[in-house]
Amino acid sequence: MTLIEIAPNRWVVEKRRIGVARSDLSLPYVISDEMPATEQVDGRFYTSKAAFRAVGRAHGLTEVGTEKVKPKQRASLGAKQARREALKIAREKVRAGYRARSG
Repeated sequence: MTLIEIAPNRWVVEKRRIGVARSDLSLPYVISDEMPATEQVDGRFYTSKAAFRAVGRAHGLTEVGTEKVKPKQRASLGAKQARREALKIAREKVRAGYRARSG
């Protein structure tokens, strides 16, 4: 154990220092906006991912893999009661012998 004086009468234990992980690359990896020319629904070809996605959004399209699921809304109390009433009426009709006509 080796002590290092960091200030007058202040000592710390020398710890083994681990170097910061560095890549051999000169710069971080950047995903390019360029892509091969691809046709969008408007009949034009786009080489920019941002422009391609903007046109798709403007036409109301959803890009597969990027869609966000909307949270489901809970049914209101009135809707639950209406559904129960409709099921009750359907059960009563079936018990009374009613059968839907096919065709």
